[in-house]
Amino acid sequence: MTSPKGLARIAGVLYLINGITSGYAFAYVIGKVFVAGDAVRTAANVVANAGLVRLGVVADLFQATEWLFLAMAFYALLKHVREGAARAMVVLVAVGAAIVCLNDVFQFESVRIASGGPFLAAFGAEGTSALVLLMFEIHHYGFLIAQIFFGLWLVPLGYLAYKSGMIPKALGVLLIVGGACYLVGMVAVFLLPASGERINLAVTLPSAVAEIATALYLLVFGVKARKPIRQRAPEAT
Repeated sequence: MTSPKGLARIAGVLYLINGITSGYAFAYVIGKVFVAGDAVRTAANVVANAGLVRLGVVADLFQATEWLFLAMAFYALLKHVREGAARAMVVLVAVGAAIVCLNDVFQFESVRIASGGPFLAAFGAEGTSALVLLMFEIHHYGFLIAQIFFGLWLVPLGYLAYKSGMIPKALGVLLIVGGACYLVGMVAVFLLPASGERINLAVTLPSAVAEIATALYLLVFGVKARKPIRQRAPEAT
C-alpha cells in the first residue's frame, strides 16, 4: 500500500513529466514546423524535420496516456473526499486523452503526405503542400477541442484538493480558476477569429501557473496527513 505522501509524490512526478512531454510535442515541435496560413513553408518544414514531427507524435501519444495514469494517481489519493467527483475527474481525463490520441493521426499524416509518393502524383506540389497545411490546421483545432477537457478535469481536481485538507486550499481554488480559463480560451478562439488565439494564449497563463504550482507542491511537500474523522459520542439514554 502506498502512503498518501507517496501517492502525492507519484502524482507530482507524473504531472511534471506530463508538462514536459506535452510542451515538447505541442509548443516545440508544432511551433517549429507549422506556419499558419503558409502551405509551402509548412510542407517544407515537415520535409526538413520529418523525424522531429514523428517524435512529436510519439511524445504526444505518451503524454496523453500518462495523463490518464496521473488522474488515476489523484483518484487513489483523493477518492476519500468524494468518490463521485474523483470518478468524474478520471472520466474527463479519459475522454480528453482519447481526443488527443486521435488528433495525432492528422499530424502523422502530414509527414506521409509531405514525403510525396502517390500524394504528389495525384495532387501536384501545390496540392500536396495544401494538404499538409490542412492536416496541421485540423490538428490545431482538434487540440483546442481537447482543451475543453484540459479545463474540465481541473474543476473536480481543484474541488477535491480544496476539500481534502491535505493540499493548500489556495491551490484548489487556483486549479478551478485555471480550468475555467482553459474553457474561456477555447471559446475565444472559435468565436473571435481575429483575436481569439491571442486571448487564448493570455487567458490560459493562470492555468499553467495552477498546474505547475500543484506539481511542484506535490513533489516538494507531498501532502499533509489526513485529519481523523471525529466520531460523535453516543447519547445517554
